Amino acid sequence: MQREENKMGVLPVKKLIVTMSLPMMISMLVQALYNVVDSIYVSRLSEDALTAVTIAFPLQNLMIALGSGTGVGINALLSRSLGEKKFDRSDSAANTGLFLTGCCYLLFLLVGLFLAGPFVHTQTKSPVLADYSQTYLRIVCCLSLGLFFQLTFERLLQSTGKTMLSMASQITGAGINIILDPILIFGLLGFPKLGVAGAAYATVIGQFCAAILGCFLNLKKNTEITFSLKKVLSPEKETIREIYFVGVPSILMMSIGSVMTYLMNLILKTFSDTAIAVFGVYFRLQSFFFLPVFGLNNGLIPVLSYNYGARKKSRITEALRFSMILAVSIMLVGMLAFELIPNVLLSLFDASEDMLKIGIPALRIICLSFPIAGACIAMGSVFQAFSMSFYSLIISVGRQLLVLIPAAYLLSLFGNINLVWIAFPLAEIISLFMSLHFFRKLYKSRIEPLPDEA
Repeated sequence: MQREENKMGVLPVKKLIVTMSLPMMISMLVQALYNVVDSIYVSRLSEDALTAVTIAFPLQNLMIALGSGTGVGINALLSRSLGEKKFDRSDSAANTGLFLTGCCYLLFLLVGLFLAGPFVHTQTKSPVLADYSQTYLRIVCCLSLGLFFQLTFERLLQSTGKTMLSMASQITGAGINIILDPILIFGLLGFPKLGVAGAAYATVIGQFCAAILGCFLNLKKNTEITFSLKKVLSPEKETIREIYFVGVPSILMMSIGSVMTYLMNLILKTFSDTAIAVFGVYFRLQSFFFLPVFGLNNGLIPVLSYNYGARKKSRITEALRFSMILAVSIMLVGMLAFELIPNVLLSLFDASEDMLKIGIPALRIICLSFPIAGACIAMGSVFQAFSMSFYSLIISVGRQLLVLIPAAYLLSLFGNINLVWIAFPLAEIISLFMSLHFFRKLYKSRIEPLPDEA
């Protein structure tokens, strides 16, 4: 049976980028809203509860990195195979990806059972903080099956251009999470008051609901993929290799963020637990701008992969230019918000005077890096789409581990916490130079040789 040309090869590029990315950007905004609302409710319990969730964040983010990075590999292989009209290969990418998703869950089940406690105790000596953090982590890790399958099913929908359906799945999960948060945290509507554990249970219930909906939408609506339980249980070694050729650098790149936040927590705890809480609040707030840009990035990757497989140079170039403008524009809005109303943003989290004193300068200094970060994220989509994710890995290691953390540590030695935040824009400037170098190298080797047809 001959399959018709996918919209990624024929729709006008700007319209395509908008239709592909806007649903994911909206769903990412909903996800950001969940992140903020979740933390707002937790902050109403106590500052200790907010700090505890921040301590748990690096390991929780590592889990997301594994699922998302595997999804990036599936996405790139599947979209490129569709562009090349190699449908057996695209089906193999989808079914093998589901097998790998199950493996990811088993790994973090073990992490939740055996490593959550030791991880938490390296960051705090407070028994209250340790108890809150361990409780939260064990729930989100041991019940992470929903998270991993949610991420994979959404990536499969994105790979074939069905971003509206992907958005429906993500919004469903985040929406259920937001509704359940106050009910389970504070014990409303007859439910027991579970505190921090309630936030964790609300999270995993939302993930399971999103995974179930994602599975249904793929089976019923994603007709470009043929699913087979036999193929899921008999994964192809070559397909695993191709998925993780792209996926492993992406996993490592996102995992570096976990390492960075963990090390920053260690640096900040030398000042106070409140400093860690401020860092956690910053991460929640910046997600309102970073996550939509990552949504744009997710919409751009299959477009670039498809048109590279179809050998359409002009569409690749136009997509890159348009996406770069959008990414930088979004981050400029974020910078203005952090500069102009940092006190308003922090007050959402019931900030104490001490938190405001630390947090206002922190937001105003860190946000100077936002526009540069937007440009770097847009260029990073090119590396992932053309199976050169190790470029992104090199950049991420350089920015977060070789520049940001050493700079933050050295600046912390002066005893002024405001100096620590300068490490963020400094690291982003280095990242920009590295991104431009690798982008030019890839453009000349991969894109310039393509034919110049319209």
